Amino acid sequence: MLNSPNLDFLDGQVILLTGGTGSLGKTITRILLEVSKAKKIIIFSRDELKQFEMQNQFAEIDTQDRLRYFLGDVRDKERCMMAFKSVDFIIHAAALKQVPAAEYNPFEFIRTNILGAQNVIEASIERNVKQVMALSTDKAANPINLYGATKFCSDKLFVAGNQYSGQQNTRFSVVRYGNVVGSRGSVIPFFLKERNSGVLPVTHKDMTRFWISLEQAANFVLNCKRIMKGQEIFIPKIPSMKIIDLANFMSQGKCKIEEIGIRPGEKMHEVMVPEETSRTTLEFDEFFIIKPSVKMHNIPDYWEKGSMCQEGFQYSSDSNTQWLNNKDVLSEIKNLNLPGTQDFLNSLG
Repeated sequence: MLNSPNLDFLDGQVILLTGGTGSLGKTITRILLEVSKAKKIIIFSRDELKQFEMQNQFAEIDTQDRLRYFLGDVRDKERCMMAFKSVDFIIHAAALKQVPAAEYNPFEFIRTNILGAQNVIEASIERNVKQVMALSTDKAANPINLYGATKFCSDKLFVAGNQYSGQQNTRFSVVRYGNVVGSRGSVIPFFLKERNSGVLPVTHKDMTRFWISLEQAANFVLNCKRIMKGQEIFIPKIPSMKIIDLANFMSQGKCKIEEIGIRPGEKMHEVMVPEETSRTTLEFDEFFIIKPSVKMHNIPDYWEKGSMCQEGFQYSSDSNTQWLNNKDVLSEIKNLNLPGTQDFLNSLG
């Protein structure tokens, strides 16, 4: 599911991406244009400059004129209602995401991540959208920061949305994953830039994180659409890495590693399946599914093929069985082709 190119289940569908000008949105859009036979792909976002830049970026591969751009904000339900007309499938990626910014601007994060989620749910039901996949984060599991708390609430809203849809049969599911390698604000682009200063700052030498590439995250989201029934939280099995190990590899002995302390709202390790949800979590070969703790009356309990996790199980970045190595990191850096990449590759000798 992390690398499956078969998207025939999207044939003829109208797909809308909220926050579609972001790193993941653009990756999903490229895959849809190159692989799928989707009828139309709508980018719904609030920044006209990013839409203009994306339109130029995708002009050559949008050979069948399938891309549409719709200015709007998920905070505005009326605008959502207009954008969602005749849409079959929505990928909800719009969110405010920076952890420290959330600590200082909590009202703004609540308006976008929680009230915006409510608008997407209500507009989807009223416009008879068939399926909605909301994107979440590992920070929504046992949240300790405002950003994680807003995404936890958002996850709950989307799962409960299956009850609210009633006879409309709109189905809502959630995909939760870890840090996306190369996305805006992620640590690899930051380290590539900071190498020029001779210092790579890390918050704590023991900190670990889950890692997933943009390509893997995009494919996982799309393939979860293929098997979703509504109410699930999908969680991919992905590797972990220590931030200090990443810094040492990218330094190549030429930078000082400076420990600066944990930032406001940060965890030492991330969790994607909390111990408290183990009794409702099913394990599959490539992913987990967290079922709702509240029985959904209009959706049968259909995941009998999965193996129920043992009570007390926890899927955490520090106790993970999969770990990234330097070869994996190097491959991802080459694929990203970000500013500073060539200088780093030259340093490898």
